[in-house]
Amino acid sequence: GTVRRHYRIYGRVQGVGFRYRAKYAAQSLNLTGWVENETDGSVKMEVQGQPEQIDQMFPLILRGGYVHITDMRVREISVDPWEKTFGILDYY
Repeated sequence: GTVRRHYRIYGRVQGVGFRYRAKYAAQSLNLTGWVENETDGSVKMEVQGQPEQIDQMFPLILRGGYVHITDMRVREISVDPWEKTFGILDYY
């Protein structure tokens, strides 16, 4: 069934296209959610969909270099039944 995961991702994840790659990967895998840069240099992301598709998301984000993840924290959270897209949020 559908799950929703909250991620906090650390490493070289800002200024390297992480958010745009995440959006492209999510759309190609029929996932919903959002991604945003944090002021401490990390990225926060929520992803919703089938667990198998979510697991395929990170190889797509990492493809092509530049992004380098050094640490990632993940937890399951409640599904949002109304969410229909994957968006990029700003932290400003």
